[in-house]
Amino acid sequence: MMRTHHCGELTAENIGQQVTLAGWVNRRRQHGEHLAFLDIRDYTGLTQCVVDNTVDARSEYVITVTGTVTARVEGTVNRDLPTGEIELQDCIIEVLSEAEPPPFPIDERADKVDEMVRLKYRYLDLRRERMQRNLRLRSKINAAIRSAMANQDFIEVETPMLMPSTPEGAREFLVPSRQRPGNFYALPQSPQLYKQLLMVGGLDRYYQIARCLRDEDLRADRQYEFMQLDLEMSFVEVDDVLSAAEVGVLDAAEVATGVRPTEVPRITWHEAMERFGTDKPDIRFGMELVELTEVFAQTGFKAFSSAGSIKGIKVDGGASQYGRNKLDGLTDEAKAMGAKGLVWLKVIVPEAAEGEQGSDGVASGLAFQSPVAKFISADETASILSTMDATEGDLILIVADEWTTTCEVLGELRNRIGRPPVHEGPYKYLWVVDFPLFVGVDAATGRPKPGHHAFCHPHPDDLDKLESDPMSVRAWAYDLVLNGWELGSGSIRIHDPLLQRRVFALLGIDDEEADRRFGFFLDPFKFGAPPHGGFAYGIDRLSAILAGEENIREIIAFPKPSSGVDPMTGSPGEVDDGQLEELGLRVLPPAE
Repeated sequence: MMRTHHCGELTAENIGQQVTLAGWVNRRRQHGEHLAFLDIRDYTGLTQCVVDNTVDARSEYVITVTGTVTARVEGTVNRDLPTGEIELQDCIIEVLSEAEPPPFPIDERADKVDEMVRLKYRYLDLRRERMQRNLRLRSKINAAIRSAMANQDFIEVETPMLMPSTPEGAREFLVPSRQRPGNFYALPQSPQLYKQLLMVGGLDRYYQIARCLRDEDLRADRQYEFMQLDLEMSFVEVDDVLSAAEVGVLDAAEVATGVRPTEVPRITWHEAMERFGTDKPDIRFGMELVELTEVFAQTGFKAFSSAGSIKGIKVDGGASQYGRNKLDGLTDEAKAMGAKGLVWLKVIVPEAAEGEQGSDGVASGLAFQSPVAKFISADETASILSTMDATEGDLILIVADEWTTTCEVLGELRNRIGRPPVHEGPYKYLWVVDFPLFVGVDAATGRPKPGHHAFCHPHPDDLDKLESDPMSVRAWAYDLVLNGWELGSGSIRIHDPLLQRRVFALLGIDDEEADRRFGFFLDPFKFGAPPHGGFAYGIDRLSAILAGEENIREIIAFPKPSSGVDPMTGSPGEVDDGQLEELGLRVLPPAE
């Protein structure tokens, strides 16, 4: 090896030893007329070296330093550094590689540099302590996950990256076939079909840290390419899958934070929507949705009398925090999300109304200040205050609409008003179970749309409603949520070919089309398939939260920005006509 120690390892115990370090010059400082300080850095930290001023070694030069470990002079000890008690003296420097001045500082000041610049020079950005820490933490998380799977008798199997196009919900990346012009592979959105075939093959317990690809718009928690822990198990029910998946997640959390989370609670999808207005609830804060439909059962307020669902959220102390302009902004947001409007009520004592219309009745010495307060009766006022446990100074926001709209709009407002950054505060894991099998109807076909995918097993208690009332059928499906981010999802799969064809029929896929598109998948099930289920969660998302990041790009070595264009490599780029001709392709001119 070219070094005897790493740059962050030396302590007072090494005083008197001659050592050799290798790394980058982090900083050069003049020290008197004849000497200079060089800080040499690698991924473990840095060490101060005292060198002759004539040594030509500047920022980001790659060097080796051989010197004697010496105690720093009293008053110069740096308590903020693990190596702050020592320095190297009598140094011999060898320059291994010179460096041009970098386009941004290789330290935490780079956090303020435009992200596109950091991504263009990602190989420099990766030298920073933050990125080194994030990627090494991610590596520990991967190792903990693999260990957890192996300890539960899962075996690791790699599945193909070139596969047939499948209807998994997201837009696919297609790969043209050179040998069969006009035909295409698809890059896997997930290993879904293959891992089910592994269960048919009798492997019993499979896992893979799998690369998945989806041609979706990029955002803080989404990349074209992402990594997920993918697992599948035979002869299991929902509880078995959730328990096995939990072990890997909790082991990863423990290795990252030093603390093992407690048992992960479970709620149904319907309860999540009722209480939080979303299927990925952030349970770190309150402000839960409160049911008010019965409060207004006999109301004379027309905006409420015809609504199918009325709910509210309470913002503690919000009356003074939200002036009229902010409230008008919230109303506009609610309308943009599909609500007919938003009713706001400030809880006041009547004397505090200051000329604005208050409610007709006073309950417990409190009333409402609001443009619609005059339409709310004394009984309704008392009931709202009691139901929402409201006190003076609180702000109440109410949406009256169809159930889905009411829940989703208030859920979004709840997050915008009260949700802390995803990485802050305690880590709150949550299982959401019993999702709908179908979500909405396809406008073009009039057919129901799968909530997860077409291979998800309907809840056994709802099988008799599959054809007669498909929208009420629950799925044996489940999601894992962390601080409001969906980490992953899974389900018990359909292993009965006849049931699979019933689901296909509801989706408008007849037997002929099913055989053509999925024959390779359906045919094996004729030969005896075990009941099985699985789960997959995003390692990028889990790692980002545990690393204290809000964007998964900060824990991926070479991510894409939101534009999808890599500023470092310039991809995607054009290819020459010869390559296109070989693939049997022509590129249309850009649309005017």
